[in-house]
Amino acid sequence: MNDTLLPGLYIVATPIGNLQDVSRRQEMVLRQADIVAAEDSRVTAKLLNHLEIRKPITAYHDHSADAVRAKLVEQMGDKAVALVSDAGTPLISDPGYKLVRDARVAGHLVTTIPGPCAAVAALTLAGLPTDRFLFAGFLPSKAKARADAIAELGAVRATLIFYETGPRLAKALNALAEGLGDREAAVAREISKAFEETVNGSLSELAARYADAPPKGEIVIVIGPPGDAEATSETDIDAALADALERLPPGKAAREVAKALKVSSDGLYERAMALKAGE
Repeated sequence: MNDTLLPGLYIVATPIGNLQDVSRRQEMVLRQADIVAAEDSRVTAKLLNHLEIRKPITAYHDHSADAVRAKLVEQMGDKAVALVSDAGTPLISDPGYKLVRDARVAGHLVTTIPGPCAAVAALTLAGLPTDRFLFAGFLPSKAKARADAIAELGAVRATLIFYETGPRLAKALNALAEGLGDREAAVAREISKAFEETVNGSLSELAARYADAPPKGEIVIVIGPPGDAEATSETDIDAALADALERLPPGKAAREVAKALKVSSDGLYERAMALKAGE
């Protein structure tokens, strides 16, 4: 192991709660980096103090001026810059992708030192399908934008993961139940800390649980995928064909119904002809 790091950008995951979760490699990079770029210098200072590391910290967050990013990229030419967020893996619902992009464009070394991520940790705790999942970050705070965001995700056949705050939790769960149906879900909070808790139930049950008792701490909502859609019945297909035949010839009616009901077009033309003949 080299005593000094090569110049470039080091994306360093940090503990999401328990400071004992910092890895030896993460500690090494933070100790040897020339600069630590942090979302909140006060939060990062606590971790560095725990590790007995004295290091310059540069604030880098959503409200940083472009000049701050440009200066960090310039410094990567001869310095090792460690990028950290307040907790967990940088760039996951945190600022940073523009810094990574610009560092790559400038031809600098970019590498990651992986570690904790609240979204993945909550997924492992929830007891819901893990073979396919989608991380959707924080829902919008305004009702219309929140409903629109949820509607976009309704048909995604995967477990959904959201970050949320305690005061907004019940409202978010109600909106999710309304927009997605009353799916099985879990609320995980304070992951890796002394009061870690994961509560399972339907979205409406969880909304009721937290309606008058908003929890404290960092919160992750995990929602199971939609169930299998019920097969379209023969009666429904015939009714749709009959309606289409009032406006269209049999061939076009069959194609319209196949597309609208998401069913196979095999045999639909013949059925449309039979319905037409039976008028």
